[in-house]
Amino acid sequence: MNKERLAGYLTAIGVVQFLLLLIVAEAIYPGYSVSHNYISDLGNPRYEPTTPHAAIFNSSVGLLGVLLMVTGALFLTLRPRLDKVLGALVFLAGLGALGVGLFPEGSPYHLHTIFSLITFLFASLSSYPASVRRKGGSPLWGILGTIGLIALVLFVMGYYAGLGWGGMERLIVYPNLAWALGFGASLATAEAGRASP
Repeated sequence: MNKERLAGYLTAIGVVQFLLLLIVAEAIYPGYSVSHNYISDLGNPRYEPTTPHAAIFNSSVGLLGVLLMVTGALFLTLRPRLDKVLGALVFLAGLGALGVGLFPEGSPYHLHTIFSLITFLFASLSSYPASVRRKGGSPLWGILGTIGLIALVLFVMGYYAGLGWGGMERLIVYPNLAWALGFGASLATAEAGRASP
């Protein structure tokens, strides 16, 4: 298995497990609202301590971060300069996600907020080199990343467009998860498709 295909599998696995466990954490959190709760509320063990939502969310986002960091490191070893740029951006997005898991909402020194912003920003920026790659690239990745970037700006400005802060935060996260899943799947299956008779 070559490095690109491995990176595709790691990205797809990371995104899928996070999406599934995000749904689980939301479902077991009493009264959770996608409009009026931050995603990171799921990782705060002081909220609704009778359920394991915090352990589920923090371990899942941490795993996503580790897998993205490995993916980024794999791209950094590839020859094309564009792949090195992509690798650096994905690595930073993964570092941010790992930080989100290690420093849940309510951690001191605004660490959680800092790592969240790192994740949001670099996940969106990663979509641009991914979109123009010869292998696995699609203009759709850049469009989805731009949606996430615009939503991030609106979120930071406190403009939620009637969606609530939780809804606007999801407009940052979900488009980036969508492009990452598509990109990862395209890389994971590209070599197998060419190798078929």
